[in-house]
Amino acid sequence: MTVLTTLQDGLARLPSGALAVAFSGGMDSSVLLHVLARLPGARARGLRAIHVNHGLHADSDRWAAHCREFAAALDVPLHIAAAHVDQDGSTGLEDAARRARYAAFAAGLRPGEILALAQHRGDQAETVLLKLLRGAGPEGLGAMRALRNHGNGYLWRPLLDISRATLFEYAQMHELHWVDDPSNAQTHLSRNFLRHEIIPRLTQHWPRAEAALAHSATWLRAAADYIDAQADIALANLRGAEPATLDWRGWLALPDALRDPVLRRWLRECGLDEPAHFHVAELERQLRAGQDRKPCVAFEGTELRRLRDRICATRRGDARSVPRPD
Repeated sequence: MTVLTTLQDGLARLPSGALAVAFSGGMDSSVLLHVLARLPGARARGLRAIHVNHGLHADSDRWAAHCREFAAALDVPLHIAAAHVDQDGSTGLEDAARRARYAAFAAGLRPGEILALAQHRGDQAETVLLKLLRGAGPEGLGAMRALRNHGNGYLWRPLLDISRATLFEYAQMHELHWVDDPSNAQTHLSRNFLRHEIIPRLTQHWPRAEAALAHSATWLRAAADYIDAQADIALANLRGAEPATLDWRGWLALPDALRDPVLRRWLRECGLDEPAHFHVAELERQLRAGQDRKPCVAFEGTELRRLRDRICATRRGDARSVPRPD
């Protein structure tokens, strides 16, 4: 399918709402904005563009000026948002910039507005590999959703089935000009390392590796959504009259695929921290060790204990928050 056809079909399936494009000025988002500007259906939704200026590069302001000129040539309104990036964070600059960018999107989206992002099939394949290398389960390996809630509106990724080569062909055909962020070539960054070093080698041996990884993500996303729905049902059956308690025997009796997501969903709904996988395994081990034991697993600001028939979740060090199991 061509980029134009893909976006026409995707627009027809979207919920109602205004439409914006996350516009970095790079090739991918330039193609996305250019194509949508050609579609009457996108124009009818009040098409606009949003550029996030991270201020991390000496050319950041020049890139913003390029985006302004590009959007003006298409007669598309452009909003430029400044983002504060925490450069001292423990997760690295790449992750900090991504978090700042999505926070800016969330703050800038109008109620019900749909923000189109230009991630393509190659980006999806990279995401699958990154998640796999971090030991993710079905939710993580399902990678990027085509449509999901964000802030007051939605994030829409209509190009996940389109290769970067197809986008490049479109850009050349229409003589588009874009900016190149030199950080995209820095292979000490995890995603860039996969993009420039690993995926090209995989495709030498498996020419359809990128498409296969993206296809696997589609299957895993469906599996993750099914597990999510089942976890909802299981949690409703296991939660005690006091929300911060859970039937521990019923939790242990759940299938392996449900124990972890049910526990995470429960803690999330209680406003508490989510555990690492080894914390979940340790809770399981302690609960199975015998009823004469006093299981206790602590992580971040959260503590899990067994009180009679219930697992109780509390803030660490706050004895007053210990619920009374029903």
